[in-house]
Order: sequence, then C-alpha cells, then structure tokens
Amino acid sequence: MHGSGTRSQSGPQDHGGVDHEFLALERELAVFLRRARASSGEMAREVHPELEPAAYGLLVRLEEAGTQRATALAAYFGVGKATMSRQLRALEDLGLVARDPDPADGRASLVRLTDEGRTRFRRVRDARRARYVRKLAGWDRAEVAELARLLHQLNASGEDTT
Repeated sequence: MHGSGTRSQSGPQDHGGVDHEFLALERELAVFLRRARASSGEMAREVHPELEPAAYGLLVRLEEAGTQRATALAAYFGVGKATMSRQLRALEDLGLVARDPDPADGRASLVRLTDEGRTRFRRVRDARRARYVRKLAGWDRAEVAELARLLHQLNASGEDTT
C-alpha cells in the first residue's frame, strides 16, 4: 500500500488543499515527538543524573553502530562539529564514552562506549523496552512489526533530504 506520492483526487481536503490524512499525521507525530522528548530526558537522567537528554541519542547510536568518529556521529545527527564535540566531552567527563586513536588516521579519534556507559545504557534500554511491551501488550505482533516498518520507512525518507 505504498503510495505513488500523488494526492488522492477524491479525498477530503482542508486548508489550502492539504489532505486530512496529512493533517492527522502531523498532529499524531507532534504528540508522539513531545512524549519522546520527555521520555528521552527521563531516560538520560536514569543513565546518569547529569546526562543531557540530547546526549542520550549518542549512547543509542554508539550501542547500535559501535565505535564511530565524531564527524560520523555529527553527520548522522545533523549537528555541527562543535555541538558534537561538546556533547562527547560531557559524556567523557561522566565516564560513559572514551576516545581512542583511529588506527587509519592518527589525527582522528574513535568514540566508543565505556564498560560503565554500556552497562548503564543497557539497563535503561531494557527497562524502556519492557515499558513498550507493557504498553503494546494488546497489539498483535504483526501490528508492532508493521509500526516498526513504517517508522523505519519514515526515518529512511528523512535521510534522503538535507
């Protein structure tokens, strides 16, 4: 049921020709994102009381992708080198990440989770997943898989634009 990118000619429209489906999508995404931001703050504090909510995503990425250059992390999150450097320095100060020399380029370093960072992150991640399981207990597994697939598709389409 993947659309061709054209608007239905027979669908109800509102406000300058925008489909009701896209207005509903915008509304639901706004609620979802507000809740996700609040949840990120809570999870960051659970990892470490001084961890900034924005830095929690760095831990997620390092756990998923493994050791990364700071420039690759900055590009992935769409932030500048200075912002990334500041966030990484804060994570280092908390003992959650470490930098090692990049064997492929002595001028660069590779960022990795420390054992402490990995342990703290996984504890919080596992608790978060348990909350998802409880929250979606009434959903069929196929519905959960479909939601994950659709969110992945949405996220992947965001990677194509800059």
